[in-house]
Amino acid sequence: MKKTINLSSIQLRKLHQVDLEILLEFDRICRKYKIKYSLDGGTLLGAVREKGFIPWDDDVDVVVSRKEYNKFFKVCQQDLDRSRFFLQNYRTDKNYIFGYAKLRRKETVFKRVGQDHLKQKGGIFIDIFIRDNVPDSFPLRQVHCFVCYILKTILNSELNKVNGRNFLIRYWNKLLNLVPSRTAFCILGKIADFSNRKETRLWRTYTFSMPHSEYGFPKEICQEFIEIEFEKHQFMAYKRSQEYLTILYGPNFMQRPPVEEQVGHNYVNEINFGHACDR
Repeated sequence: MKKTINLSSIQLRKLHQVDLEILLEFDRICRKYKIKYSLDGGTLLGAVREKGFIPWDDDVDVVVSRKEYNKFFKVCQQDLDRSRFFLQNYRTDKNYIFGYAKLRRKETVFKRVGQDHLKQKGGIFIDIFIRDNVPDSFPLRQVHCFVCYILKTILNSELNKVNGRNFLIRYWNKLLNLVPSRTAFCILGKIADFSNRKETRLWRTYTFSMPHSEYGFPKEICQEFIEIEFEKHQFMAYKRSQEYLTILYGPNFMQRPPVEEQVGHNYVNEINFGHACDR
């Protein structure tokens, strides 16, 4: 395994510059086609607390509903600047293993520790989280949560067959990895189709763990959108972002964490900005 790189302040600034370039392209398309989205995760927190990147953050997150994502995917076929960007999901990259999409900057390199062996296309990216409904029925919700966990485990087996803590975990994941990822994605699609047939109180990204809410986010706090400043640009965010961030990070989200916790979470062993920072 290659050595982990500690990004310098210059590298982090360049990474933020490329992340912002990708985000602006995402926002351009969404505004042109009236697609609703919100900044998400640490990006939304940065917008609310810092009006820009959290200084040590090393990625960008956005979130859309399944309906809005389907619109985005369709219009990208004709309007995405393909000379610079690549919309990545299991349909555009047969080796992709994650249950949400990424918009990547072409001609860049961004290899995360433990992912060197993945065959999927790489490069600096923003995460596009896709939200689907969670059943209101408690028994169905239990089953739904369990099945999503199993499918996420199957997809992650491509990582854990190499990175598992011990031989037994790695061997178990090698067995799980025999299940084709296309099969897992097909089942996820059918679950989403079934769950999205009618409105429900909660929704979530099926293959992404919920931090402080076991089953999902209350949909009622994610229905209205506002403009929010981020790095001197205007992007979209949930009007009730304070409530949303409380679910994600707890009631003290406006306070910066201790210095020792002010670190990024994308551990990298190779990064190259190509000509992306020359613009």
